[in-house]
Amino acid sequence: MITLKNVLVATDFSRTADAALAYGHALAGQFGASLHVLHVAGELRPIDVGAAGYLEDLTDLQREVVDDAHTQLDECLARAHAKARHALVITSKSPARAIVDYATSERIDLIVVGTEGRGGVSRLLLGSVAERVVRTAPCPVLTVHHPEREFVRPDEPTPAEARA
Repeated sequence: MITLKNVLVATDFSRTADAALAYGHALAGQFGASLHVLHVAGELRPIDVGAAGYLEDLTDLQREVVDDAHTQLDECLARAHAKARHALVITSKSPARAIVDYATSERIDLIVVGTEGRGGVSRLLLGSVAERVVRTAPCPVLTVHHPEREFVRPDEPTPAEARA
C-alpha cells in the first residue's frame, strides 16, 4: 500500500504550477499528508557596475524579491483554497538542487511539479527544473502539464475534508 506523509509542491507561480498545486493539495488531503509548498527565488549576485567596476549591494533588492514571493505564495494558496502545513520561500542559484535538498531534509514522500513540456532545442538551451528534479529526487516525482485532463475536482471535498 502506498502511504504519503509529506507531499511537496514546488511552484514558480505559473499556470502549470497552479495545476501541480491542485494535484498536490488533493493527494495530501486524500492521504492525510502534510502539504509543503515551496518557491525558490533566484539568488541575486553582485555584478560589476560602471567603469569603476564597483560591486552593487543587492541585499535590499534580494529582500524585496523574497517579500514579493511570499505575497505571491499566499495569493497562490488562497486561489487554490489550499492549506499548507509548510509554505516557504528560499533563495538559491539552483532551483532544482534547492527542491531536492528540501525534499531530502524534510523526508518528502512525493514531489509535485508543473512542467511546460518543452522539447528539442528549447529544452537543450533553457534546461528544465522539473527534469533535473525527476533525475535527482530522493522520492517519486509527479509532473503536471496544463491544460491536462483534470482528475482533481475542486467542488468535491477530499475524504479528509469531509471528515473534518
